[in-house]
Amino acid sequence: MHHPTLCAVAVALLSALPGAQAAIYTKKSPVLQVDAKDYDRLIAKSNYTSIVEFYAPWCGHCQNLKPAYEKAAKNLEGLAKVAAVNCDDDANKPLCGSLGVQGFPTLKIVRPKKGGGKPMVQDYQGQRTASAMVDAVVQQMNNYVVKVEDKSLDKFLGDKSETPKAILFTEKGTTSALLKSIAIDFADVITIGQARNKEAKAVETFGIEKFPTLVLLPGGDAPAVTYDGELKKDAMVKFLSQAGQPNPDSPPNGKGNGNGKGKGKKDKEKKTGKASDKSSASEAKSKTTSSKTSSATTESETETATQEAPVIVETALPIPSINSPEKLIKECLTKKSHTCVLAFVPSSEDETAKKALASLSQLAFKLAQSKRHLFPFYEVPKSNEGATTLLKALDLGGDIEIIAINARRGWWRHYQAADFGQESVESWIDAIRMGEGAKKKLPEGVVAISVEEATSAAAPEATSDATPDATEAGKSEEATSVTPEASGRAASDSTESTSTQAADPTGEPETAHDEL
Repeated sequence: MHHPTLCAVAVALLSALPGAQAAIYTKKSPVLQVDAKDYDRLIAKSNYTSIVEFYAPWCGHCQNLKPAYEKAAKNLEGLAKVAAVNCDDDANKPLCGSLGVQGFPTLKIVRPKKGGGKPMVQDYQGQRTASAMVDAVVQQMNNYVVKVEDKSLDKFLGDKSETPKAILFTEKGTTSALLKSIAIDFADVITIGQARNKEAKAVETFGIEKFPTLVLLPGGDAPAVTYDGELKKDAMVKFLSQAGQPNPDSPPNGKGNGNGKGKGKKDKEKKTGKASDKSSASEAKSKTTSSKTSSATTESETETATQEAPVIVETALPIPSINSPEKLIKECLTKKSHTCVLAFVPSSEDETAKKALASLSQLAFKLAQSKRHLFPFYEVPKSNEGATTLLKALDLGGDIEIIAINARRGWWRHYQAADFGQESVESWIDAIRMGEGAKKKLPEGVVAISVEEATSAAAPEATSDATPDATEAGKSEEATSVTPEASGRAASDSTESTSTQAADPTGEPETAHDEL
C-alpha cells in the first residue's frame, strides 16, 4: 500500500472516531473555553492567575481529567481562571505548538507579572486532583494586600485625600485567596490592607469588636464605613465599589491601571507639557532604536549586541557550593539556620544543571546590584552524602531539584516548574520572599541542634568512660542530621484554605478558598 493511501486511511479513521470534532467541555461547563483568537485577551493579558488545559477530544486521559478539572473550576470561581484549549482544532494548533504542548493533557499555570508585561508560564506537574490543582493556582496568585501593623498604621492611612483604602481585620496571619482576588480587582483603585486582631492600636482606632471585619475608608473627609454583609466576593466587591470601580480584566499598568484611576508616575507626568514632551521624545527614541536593531543595518551594531550579552554572565559569579554533609548542616540544617535555597544537581557540567545554576547566579547578582540582601543560594552536588539523605527524607527523586528550606521555622518549599529559566526561578523566589504560597513541614530528624552534636551523634566515640544520661542521649538522637525517621515523610502543604469533606464523584474533599 502506498504512503498516500495509508495517510488517507488514517485521516478517515480519525474522522470516524466518536466525538473527534467535539470539545470535551460544553458551554454550561465551569471551565472557560479558550481558542487562539481570544487566548491573549482572556489569559495572557488577564489580571488573574490562570490554569490552562491543552487537550484533544479523543484523548482518554483528557476525558478522565474532566471531573476533577471542572471541580477545580468551581472552587476557583471568582478567584482565578480555569480554562481549556482544544488543540485538535486546526485554528488552535499553532497556539498549542508555540506554547510547547507535546502531549495531552498538558496543564500550564499562567501568572500575570506584577507591574504588567509578559506573564510567567510554567508547566503544572502536580497531582491531577481538584484539590492539588486548586492549591497550586492559589499559591501562584499575586498578592497586592498590604500588611498593616500598629507601627505602620499611620503610614498606611496617610493623607485622607489619597487613594481610598480598606482594611480587613482578621485573626489569621495568612492572606486568603478571596482577599487576594479582591485586591487584584481594585489594584491602584482601592488599597487593600489586612490587620491581625493582635494589632491593638489599629483595632482600637476603628472600634473593631469581632473578626473578621472589613472597614472602608472612602477618602477625603468621608467617614469610615464598616461592612456588615455576607463575606462573599460579589457582595464585598459591590460594597467597595462605592469608593471606586474595580479594574477591567487586564494587567495592572505599573502604578496605574486600565480604567485610568491609578495615580502612577506616568499619569502624573502627563499633567505637564514638559513631562509629556520628554515622554514623547523618549518613546520616539525607543522606536528608532528598536527599528535599527530589528533591521540590523550595520555590522558594528551586530558586533556591539554580541559583545554586550556575555558581560552579565561574566560578572555574575557562580553560587557557592556545599560539598560536605557537615557544611550542609552548618549552613542550613541547624535549629538556628535561616532560609537557604539549595540546588541539588548531578553535575555542574550537566546542561540542564548549568541552566538552573546560571539562573540562580544571575538572580543573586541582580539582587546584589540592587543592594537587596536575601537568603543565600547554594549548589549541592548530589554525590554529597548529606544531599542524598536530605532528598530521601523529602521524597524527592528528580535529576535536578531546587528547594527553599528554613530549619529554624521547620518548613520547606519545592520548585516544581519544568523550566529552570531565570524568569521562572525568580518568580518562585519572589513568592517566597513575599511570604506567598504554601509551605511544607520538615519531616522529623532533618533538623540538627548543632553541627557538633550532629557529628557526634552520627559518629560516636568507640571508647568512653562516661555514660550519657537520658537527657544527653535524647539530644544526640534528635541531633542526627538529615536522617529521617523510618516513617518520616513531608507533611502535606499547609495552605490558607479550609478543607471539609463532602460527597463528590471525584472522591476528594471540598476545598473552600473564599474564607477570610
